[in-house]
Amino acid sequence: MGNLGFRVIVLFLLSIAAAGSAFAQEGGGRTRFILAASWQPAFCQTNQRKAECASQASDRYDAKNFSLHGLWPMRKDYCGVSDADRSADKDGDWKDLPEVTLSTETKAMLDKVMPGTQSALERHEWIKHGTCTGMSADAYFADAARLIEDLNGSAVRELFAASIGKSLTGDAIKAAFDKSFGPGAGDRVKMSCRRAGNSRVISELTIGLSADTTDGKGKDLSDLIQGAGRTSFGCNEGIVDAAGF
Repeated sequence: MGNLGFRVIVLFLLSIAAAGSAFAQEGGGRTRFILAASWQPAFCQTNQRKAECASQASDRYDAKNFSLHGLWPMRKDYCGVSDADRSADKDGDWKDLPEVTLSTETKAMLDKVMPGTQSALERHEWIKHGTCTGMSADAYFADAARLIEDLNGSAVRELFAASIGKSLTGDAIKAAFDKSFGPGAGDRVKMSCRRAGNSRVISELTIGLSADTTDGKGKDLSDLIQGAGRTSFGCNEGIVDAAGF
């Protein structure tokens, strides 16, 4: 067989493999958004000077519930943002960013689930991520807060709250996701840990979501997780940190 005939066959086989790969990806779901849920006590162990960390207390909501870090559309950020605002954001000068206009109801809900509003985290999240959703700031944060409250009403939050000061394995957390959000939900979650002294503490869960949350239909968190693509779990074990230093 000549070189030309061999190359034709190779290209044909590669095209079949690519088609199969695309089909497998579609069958396994596609992640379009990431819901980032922080375990605030662990975050604060290494960010003690932040306003929300200096004021943290064991009886505050974020001591035993997940906190909203952000809702991130995949593969795009800073949509229609000025160079000055982008530069201020990247420099961490979040309080110099434009104030986010929210309804009284959404602001109250956001202050509850996102303690980082004390450090203008919502301005950063809107500038970098929210501007790429096609939503108003009010709708974007109302949706993100609703999804975090769904997580906090689940067996995952119950497991974390019951395990404060103890170590949790990835398998136990994935099982809690499966219990609340359906079989395989735990395969759409990645866990991050960080060092605090001699301990490894669980700092954040990033949860894959399938559908575009901008459609205004208020999809259930379970449906959004189930339609997302699978991912590796990341950190496989860590301590659930308690509030305080």
